[in-house]
Amino acid sequence: MESPRTRFAVKLGRREWLRQSGAVAGGLALCSFRAAGASGDGVSHAAESIHQEAFFKARPNRVYDALTIASQFQKVESLGAAMKSSDVTSHPAVISREPGGAFSLFGDYIIGRQIELVPNQRIVQAWRVASWPPGIFSVARFELAEQDSGTKLVFDHAGFPAGTAEHLAAGWHANYWEPLGKFLA
Repeated sequence: MESPRTRFAVKLGRREWLRQSGAVAGGLALCSFRAAGASGDGVSHAAESIHQEAFFKARPNRVYDALTIASQFQKVESLGAAMKSSDVTSHPAVISREPGGAFSLFGDYIIGRQIELVPNQRIVQAWRVASWPPGIFSVARFELAEQDSGTKLVFDHAGFPAGTAEHLAAGWHANYWEPLGKFLA
């Protein structure tokens, strides 16, 4: 017959065994997760992003309007490098000025949704190249700030497919910043 003291020791032993088993199983799961994430914090440090800054000799409202009014952006498109390689006039720019609204640019090559629109200050878009796999959207963020007699645009782009950063970064310069500067001059 077990004494109350022995029975308590046995129950404590089972509890301890269950606790330790759970800790071991959790540790194995955590180790597997870390191996899959390839870092101790589970965060991929290989993700690419783009950060660019541009200055325009125009007030923030003019820059904002050029990026959010389809007829104005169509003129920006006509001054960019994309005009040389595709017919952007057959599918003119379509740009909603409402959060959640759609946009289609560069002859439907670039499509997406407006996430946040703060007039003359910020544009955040779910942005994608039409040829990307279905369901893949990146986030493009345009921050506008009045500086001197113009506008400083701070641009961040993340969440695009791996290996496309160089191409996209060059495209932002050739199809946005350079022609936008010409349009606003």
